[in-house]
Amino acid sequence: MATGISAASTAATYRIGRIACFRPRNESPTSTSNYLFHPLDRDLHIHIYPLRRKKNFAICVLTNNRMEHGVELEKRMDAVNLDHEPDNKVATSGRVEERLAKKKSERTTYLIAAILSSVGITFMAILAVYYRFSWQMEGGEVSFSEMFATFSLAVGAAVGMEFWARWAHRALWHASLWHMHESHHKPRAGPFELNDVFAIINAFPAIALLAYGFFHKGLVPGLCFGAGLGITVFGMAYMFVHDGLVHRRFPVGPIADVPYLRRVAAAHQLHHSEKFNGVPYGLFLGPKELEEVGGLEQLEKEIQRRIKRSNNSLE
Repeated sequence: MATGISAASTAATYRIGRIACFRPRNESPTSTSNYLFHPLDRDLHIHIYPLRRKKNFAICVLTNNRMEHGVELEKRMDAVNLDHEPDNKVATSGRVEERLAKKKSERTTYLIAAILSSVGITFMAILAVYYRFSWQMEGGEVSFSEMFATFSLAVGAAVGMEFWARWAHRALWHASLWHMHESHHKPRAGPFELNDVFAIINAFPAIALLAYGFFHKGLVPGLCFGAGLGITVFGMAYMFVHDGLVHRRFPVGPIADVPYLRRVAAAHQLHHSEKFNGVPYGLFLGPKELEEVGGLEQLEKEIQRRIKRSNNSLE
């Protein structure tokens, strides 16, 4: 190995990366042929920074054959990588299969939970409606006004929940409750996320209203029963469209081909992209919110992207 020795009685100190070295005054600071290098760094760009002058006698051993060492060691490393390339491919394939299996397991778990909760809630709601109105018809008198009020408030509560969800999403979930809702805007690790707590929280007033209306007779209990029924219907629809159709946490079947629901799913996907500062915050009226902020063009693009992805998954 060719080496050289440089000496100076008065030298200027320079720093190369993290290595301080001395060179004579009259040597160009941009010269890179006589300094220490890592043998693998063939295209290293040297930046020399002046530090301070010292009146010392310094000896610096310098190498000239960095290219030879670099080429030789690089060839050895390439040979090692080629030897292990089949093992790397097998390991990568194994990780991919493991991830797919985990994802399938998560979707299955959530699907079972969704089916059980939907069937259970639907069954209880039907029984509650049947028994409540059967009680009202005891004695041959049917209170049509109470029945009309109950079903009217059920529809009104379902529609009102959309506006409540929009306000809560903007004013609470993306504000003071962001520490919980943030889990919904990050990759999910497991079948559930912290954001699912909001669905449980919304279930409590629905259960309370249904229970009060079920065990009491009269117009006010009938209105409470209708409100609880409307909240329940909205919650089920929200789960299937938001969790199933938009975020694909479980298969939803033919509802994915309903044109308006496809627009709803695309609009909510734009909410996660934050292209319009989080708009839309609502779900079922999301396309209307995008129209108000001039986002129809992006909405159409997202719809086409989702259709293309769906067609590719069927091939």
